[in-house]
Amino acid sequence: MKIGFDFVGITTAFYCHDGNGNILMHKRTTQCRDEHGRWDTGSGKLEFNLSLEENVLQEVLEEYGCKGVIEGQLPAHDIFREQEGVKTHWIAVPFFIKVNPAEVKNGEPHKIDELTWFPIDKLPKPLHTGFEYTFNRYKKDFLKYFRK
Repeated sequence: MKIGFDFVGITTAFYCHDGNGNILMHKRTTQCRDEHGRWDTGSGKLEFNLSLEENVLQEVLEEYGCKGVIEGQLPAHDIFREQEGVKTHWIAVPFFIKVNPAEVKNGEPHKIDELTWFPIDKLPKPLHTGFEYTFNRYKKDFLKYFRK
């Protein structure tokens, strides 16, 4: 059985910021599950025996090679998408994480082509559809963490 396809997946998405109005994003490689070449913020499926908070901080460490501090959380919400013509369903539990930019590095070069900081009002394109949906739905919440 395949997560997100045969049963609902749970993901702890994260939006890393530097405290100066910038969001950390990465460009997805062809080795990612889907949405190759799109810009994303990071996430990971919820692992058995980890709390949501433990899971998201573990994912930040794995993907961006640094520790982070949880500063906030968005409400859990559904992400319905299509992957190669097949419908998927994930529950996203997103967190706002502050990181030290000097400590950030590419922890998953097989999945991340590029890591870049962007001002929240100048996001790159194309965006990962899950992030784009959440950003558009909760834009006012993002602005609380990404204003200088």
